[in-house]
Amino acid sequence: MKRLKWPSWMPVDPYIAALLATVGIAALLPARGTGADIASGASTAAVSFLFFLYGARLSTREALDGLKHWRLHVTVLASTFVVFPLLGLAGKGLVPWLLTPALYSGFLFLTLVPSTIQSSIAFTSMARGNVPAAICAGSFSSLAGIVLTPLLAAALLGDSGGGFSADSVVEIVLHLLVPFVAGQALRRWVGGFVTRHKKALGHVDRGSILLVVYTAFSEGMVEGIWRQVTPWRLLALLGVEAVLLAAMLALTWYGAKRLGFGRADRVAIQFAGSKKSLAAGLPMATVLFGADASLAVLPLMLFHQMQLMVCAVIAKRRSRDTHDESRPVSGVRTAAGSRTAADTATRSG
Repeated sequence: MKRLKWPSWMPVDPYIAALLATVGIAALLPARGTGADIASGASTAAVSFLFFLYGARLSTREALDGLKHWRLHVTVLASTFVVFPLLGLAGKGLVPWLLTPALYSGFLFLTLVPSTIQSSIAFTSMARGNVPAAICAGSFSSLAGIVLTPLLAAALLGDSGGGFSADSVVEIVLHLLVPFVAGQALRRWVGGFVTRHKKALGHVDRGSILLVVYTAFSEGMVEGIWRQVTPWRLLALLGVEAVLLAAMLALTWYGAKRLGFGRADRVAIQFAGSKKSLAAGLPMATVLFGADASLAVLPLMLFHQMQLMVCAVIAKRRSRDTHDESRPVSGVRTAAGSRTAADTATRSG
């Protein structure tokens, strides 16, 4: 089957278009009253189901096998949950002259979200990097994010995150951690079904996230919080995120070289350590921010599309490297065979 081909220099993510359309629908037809209660309940159920699927999909055996390359995984985790948050905290100096307090909370939250899995793998494959390492690194980051993201948000965001309390902790455990653990516990029985119906369940994933976005932005419209955002503030946010992405791409690439990693491993570290997961971040934001989730997820949505566009260009350039150290490692596809991976990246969270 022929795939729709987008310009190589401007990868357009159709799912981002769907997300923006959902935001538009929420702006024109926000859920109110009983409808809002129904949407909120459905959104909560969707979040729990998403994390159940995450648990059912993660292969415990593959994760344990990946521990053999522990230095690489520690480097990616440090980039995701240490370096990123530190840069996010540095952005506090941009408030209020460049970012509003609400936008800064969303900006800081995006720095706390785990890395992606699918797009990290796809771009690593395009660039002829260590794909098995990228698979494990993305999986470890997602698993760690179930616990670390809420804890970091509670510690760094404080009251700006919607007010963290004992009730917030209980909600995080019930809606995120318990479903994930249940998915892992039942993987022996449901793992085969999830694998066989991966495509269909992928649509369920995306549909669930669209529901979460609709609910969050509907609440924002009803509360009138969008009056706080001006075109100038949005442009400023894009500029700040561009600087953040450039800094992380440089730090992961040259930092990995400084740590003695070979080219294939550096590619995996750069793509797994410089990106943030929209699929994991959106559901978490609804639990952590409540009625303020609409502004909280806006920086993450913008950063997600930006990282896809920039990383696609970088991966394509790395695939043409002619140095001896750029030869593909075992099990990694060449650039000619990585077009499917590129297509996957533009659809991944």
